[in-house]
Amino acid sequence: MPGSHPPLPPFSFALQGGGAHGAFTWGVLDRLLEEPDLAIDGVSATSSGAMNALALAQGWIEGGRDGARATLEALWQAVATQSNPLRWGLGSTLLSSWAHHFTPEQINPLGLNPLRALADRLFDFERLRAETPFKLFVAATRVRDGALKLFGNHELSLDALLASTCLPQLFAAVVIDDEAYWDGGYAGNPALEPLVYRCQAPHVVCVLVQPLSRPRLPASAREITERIAELGFSTTFLREYDSLVHAQAALRGSVPLSALGRRMKALRLHLIEPGDSLAEYRAKTSLNTEAGFLAELRDLGREAAGQWLLRLRSGT
Repeated sequence: MPGSHPPLPPFSFALQGGGAHGAFTWGVLDRLLEEPDLAIDGVSATSSGAMNALALAQGWIEGGRDGARATLEALWQAVATQSNPLRWGLGSTLLSSWAHHFTPEQINPLGLNPLRALADRLFDFERLRAETPFKLFVAATRVRDGALKLFGNHELSLDALLASTCLPQLFAAVVIDDEAYWDGGYAGNPALEPLVYRCQAPHVVCVLVQPLSRPRLPASAREITERIAELGFSTTFLREYDSLVHAQAALRGSVPLSALGRRMKALRLHLIEPGDSLAEYRAKTSLNTEAGFLAELRDLGREAAGQWLLRLRSGT
């Protein structure tokens, strides 16, 4: 019941990318947006996580928490409705096999990207740049040196989103200000740095769309390939997360501390991840944009968020 719990602290969110598995994040956000005192300081997001982040911001501008829930639902309904062509943006088994033999320009000479039309219809980037109610950081990978690029509030654009979701096997690099970019997952999936150093919220919630560990060793060639792909899109986050945890441990008992040291020491890191509920799903299910599957992931996300809220409020 509203009012029966102490108010929630301000949060920043780190939203991982992972194709259709981003519907899990939809569910997490949908559940948390039911909390009337939810306050968001910043959101760092990659690929499908960036799609969720922009839907969250767009809806919040238009109608607060209820508007954010409605726009997130509209996003994933659109993904399901345009299921076949959107597999171009979220990945395709056939196209992925072609990518071993052809360049994106050969596979897709017209540069078609169905995510462009969907995002152009759902998001008002001019309004997002001017009115976003919290700090946004959309991650992309700079092709020439692999560096992480974070597009902030005043840099939000359709091209920035397409860069964050650009799978190089299927699409030509997105060029912004003479720099070429690929999917942000290679450099930060998601990036924690802006939420630590450029935001003030005392709690950072990392919403992951794949389990942190796999209970079963991959056995077949396909499973090995899929696990390699998963690791390629998660190791940067895990390294950054572990570095923060170790830094916090090193600061315990250290006096005096700088302002940054005090923030680092007090910062609370949280994980909401699918765990065993997605343990049997693998990379290939990130291509599944059927409405029933997306709804299943949403429900898993809602349940995970609800369980996390219970632990947060109980202090465990």
